[in-house]
Amino acid sequence: MKIFLCSASFKRDYGGPAYSVSRLGLALAENGATVGLWAPDGSAETAQFLWTKKSHGPVPRTFNCTLDPALEEFGTADVVHDSGIWLPHNHALARLTNRRRIARVVSTRGMLDPWALSHKRIKKAIAWRLYQRSDLRSADALHVTSDTEVTSVRTRSLDVPVWRIPNGVDLPPNEQVAFQHNSLSPRRAVFLGRLHPVKGLQDLLEAWARVRPTDWELILAGPDEDGHRSQLEASVDQYQLKDGVRFIGQVSGPEKVDLFRCAELFVLPSKSESFGMVVAEALSYGLPVLTTTNVPWPQLEESHCGWRVDPNTTQLSEALARILAQPRRQLYEAGLRGRTLVSDGFGWTAIANEFVKRYEVLLTKRG
Repeated sequence: MKIFLCSASFKRDYGGPAYSVSRLGLALAENGATVGLWAPDGSAETAQFLWTKKSHGPVPRTFNCTLDPALEEFGTADVVHDSGIWLPHNHALARLTNRRRIARVVSTRGMLDPWALSHKRIKKAIAWRLYQRSDLRSADALHVTSDTEVTSVRTRSLDVPVWRIPNGVDLPPNEQVAFQHNSLSPRRAVFLGRLHPVKGLQDLLEAWARVRPTDWELILAGPDEDGHRSQLEASVDQYQLKDGVRFIGQVSGPEKVDLFRCAELFVLPSKSESFGMVVAEALSYGLPVLTTTNVPWPQLEESHCGWRVDPNTTQLSEALARILAQPRRQLYEAGLRGRTLVSDGFGWTAIANEFVKRYEVLLTKRG
């Protein structure tokens, strides 16, 4: 089977899809598929950092040319699997696959969720009428990663099959599990992701200011987007939090491992997430997670490895007050339950097998 995977970017600072799309590509290649990776910004080759130390067998081919030559060089694809909507290359892929009669699957990546639709609402309403609705209706299937996203997609009345398949996660070795430095002071809570309004960091800073824990430090890691970091830094000044909040920029590799390993709590106060890849990643390192009800991880409470609250300052501050008062051992045990959760249910081999089954059924129906 030949599968051509597309994403807006595979750069490290693009966020979850850069990892999940390329990591799926590796898992599919190891499953026996011929896989191509392409992005309009020519960043497909940068995805290789994700599998350099993970693969001992086949890896995806990467293409850094424009779309038409990339597909020509790849050869006749059985399935083109696109990630995301709205952008010009998403529309171009829809037109191209329709013209060539190639099966197309679209991962909506939470872009039809209410918060996402309200962001740049007028532009999206115009795009929806002009091309986006018809592009989605002409897809063979829509892929989502959570029940919340299933609901968001089905409310659009697109009459297209919806596949619910979560992202996978790689389990770090035991020596990289959090709490290797139990005596660290101050204790550390961390956020990792884009510094963007959708991440709810203004609410987090106000909540942190209300609780004002004396023996904890909040570390915000990730790339700035649209100048949001300066707004957050202004809030840190306003709330007089300079002694307890640190911005450390983008981290990767050993720096990211150290960030997780030396923390006791992961916080993701997002307004909207399609999956929350970073939640799975934090759990894999043995970190308990505090997030919001707009992040589709009910398993946190079901498995007693985290907490979900309404996305507002009051709920966040009340949760922080309770959690930050817990002894180290209690948080450590919650984190280990989270590591077991992702180990049991989010392995990439099983995820790839599920996609292959769905692709095969799709192709059989197309004849």
